[in-house]
Amino acid sequence: MRYYLIAGEASGDLHASNLMRGLYAEDPQACIRFRGGDLMKAVYDESDKGTDGGLTTHYRQGAMMGIGEILRKAGQMSRNLRECKADIAAWKPDAVILIDYPGFNFPIAKFAHKKGFKVFWYIAPKTWASREGRNSKLRQYVDRLFIVFPFEIPYFTEAGVPFIYKGNPLLDAIQDSPALNRSRAEFLAAHGLEDKPFIAMLAGSRKGEISRMMPVLTEVVRRLGADPQFKDHQFLLAGAPARSEADYLPYIQGNERIKLIFGDTYGILKFAEEAVINSGTASLEAALIGTPQVVCWSTTGFNMFVALHILRIQDRIKYISLANLILDKQVFTELIQDAFTPENVIAELKSLTPGGERAARMQEDYAAMREVLGGGGASRAVAASIISLIK
Repeated sequence: MRYYLIAGEASGDLHASNLMRGLYAEDPQACIRFRGGDLMKAVYDESDKGTDGGLTTHYRQGAMMGIGEILRKAGQMSRNLRECKADIAAWKPDAVILIDYPGFNFPIAKFAHKKGFKVFWYIAPKTWASREGRNSKLRQYVDRLFIVFPFEIPYFTEAGVPFIYKGNPLLDAIQDSPALNRSRAEFLAAHGLEDKPFIAMLAGSRKGEISRMMPVLTEVVRRLGADPQFKDHQFLLAGAPARSEADYLPYIQGNERIKLIFGDTYGILKFAEEAVINSGTASLEAALIGTPQVVCWSTTGFNMFVALHILRIQDRIKYISLANLILDKQVFTELIQDAFTPENVIAELKSLTPGGERAARMQEDYAAMREVLGGGGASRAVAASIISLIK
């Protein structure tokens, strides 16, 4: 069968690549065409048998964050939508599979449904946080929603959106990662690092996130350089997929204590004493791997105004981090907007040092979260369900 997948950012690329593995395993004759990223392309290159599928557009060409950026790039978004719709109509897939990315995928869902294609949505849009009116579009245009968090079950049940829950695909990605099967010595040797403790820094996958995170993080590193507790620490900055060294150089050039590493985020998280992480999928990945962390998030004043006063997100959810939402408690601190300062980050890092009470309690919460999410196999189970629904 023919499957058309659309992912619009790094986390969607990860989940879609694992779903593609599941589709190829469940349907050996699968032909997959997609808008996505490098991980999806790697799966296609190793699995496809010379069909007319493949990557049409890389997600970096259309990645947007926040209302302001969407408004500035409205023309580009419109062109991308027209091209995608025309490609779907010409290629005639058995199913269109949308992975998160609601700003782009809702218009595609409406188009594909009206053209008579089966439409499946993997990784639900966060209507439980904002824009609840989109649930009517899910009911109208999507044949089945595939959710990945247990707390979404009662919400979408009450909303009347048909869904299937097969677990969380991040468990698959982490369990199957070769980076997590290496020793610390192998990790250090791979990156030419000294055998010293280090702190991980994940500044987000978009340029806007990096520009707001990095000035604070570099100041944190500067101040900790004069702190006896951290005088021997290294600081490893995990480069995001689809970003380049040029995105980080303005902030780290001349700072020898920060080492930028691409392509080994899981290795960095596994062997880090603790981590400072931009809110998003990376925070859940760190929790599943077991890295003590503080989550930080900052956006423009305009986007914050929209979130608080128009979307009223604070009225719907207590936390912005997935691990905190899953357990409905503050597993780790969230430093949001004005609270994201060098002083507050440093205070959190000092409180999470190995062997301390807070770090131990966090590990207990991580274990409880893994139990709630269940075992692996979600990606292939979703693939099997999609195939069954098509048939």
